[in-house]
Amino acid sequence: MLKSFRAALALSVITLSAFATSSAFAAPLKVVASFTVIADFAKNVGGDRVNITTIVGPDGDAHVYEPSPADAVAMAKADVVLVNGLHFEGFLQRLVDASATKAAIVTLTKGVTPIDFKPEFADADAAEGAGTGSGKTVTDPHAFQSIANAKIYVKNIADAFCAADSAGCDSYKANAAAYTAKLDGLEGEVKAAIQSIPQAKRVVITSHDAFGYFEHEYGLTFLAPEGISTESEPSAADVAKLVSQVKQDKAAAIFVENITNPRLIEQIAGETGIKVGGTLYSDALSGSDGPASTYVDMMRNNITQIKGAILGS
Repeated sequence: MLKSFRAALALSVITLSAFATSSAFAAPLKVVASFTVIADFAKNVGGDRVNITTIVGPDGDAHVYEPSPADAVAMAKADVVLVNGLHFEGFLQRLVDASATKAAIVTLTKGVTPIDFKPEFADADAAEGAGTGSGKTVTDPHAFQSIANAKIYVKNIADAFCAADSAGCDSYKANAAAYTAKLDGLEGEVKAAIQSIPQAKRVVITSHDAFGYFEHEYGLTFLAPEGISTESEPSAADVAKLVSQVKQDKAAAIFVENITNPRLIEQIAGETGIKVGGTLYSDALSGSDGPASTYVDMMRNNITQIKGAILGS
């Protein structure tokens, strides 16, 4: 009797252990994404094998974001933390330190060729976290504005998920391949839209220098009164210089951004006579009910707004 009880107990323990192991095995990977664009990439690669927490939410500005205690808790519990890098997230190191996370911190711009530039406007060149002085060359962190770079982010995410969850690796790779094919189609759409805009009209104004990679990749020229960070405030002289340059370069359209105050853009529009063409999404996606709730929708929205404002459709 005692033997059979012990045997039953041992079997129960083995069964429970196996159940616990399989449950842990099947548990979603806990992923923290620094902002919405990265969260969308991660969702496309991870599918239902990942549980994603986003630090800077829809329409949020990562340049000036202040982390909350809840952010530190999420970071502490994470298996993988996905970040842009290139000083995009000024808050990142403080949050990593506060959370004491043991998660892998994965920089998604690894493999991207960074763009360095010298800001045109003297008071508008504060690089995020870089502490650069006036007129110095800074690195543009907005690499995701090039779809070719977005594909690099996606590959880096798949590699990170495979490293953290080898059992799901085939799934992550298949998802990444399917999403990359979708990005290939999107890239074709953007290039075709740009080709339809006359060369002389490919100059637009935005709030801050978030579109350097888009400009480099697709052949539009963007002018902005603020530098690559929204932390900087342009001076009256900077604004006057931009107004003068706009008149000289004959900018075809002017846009507000979803993360910035439209007041400055409206002032420039008033002084140049160029009508505000709409809203571009630069550093954050829209909410789920907005026109740019995914990366693909964001890029489609931006090129549709730009083309429509320039060509008058």
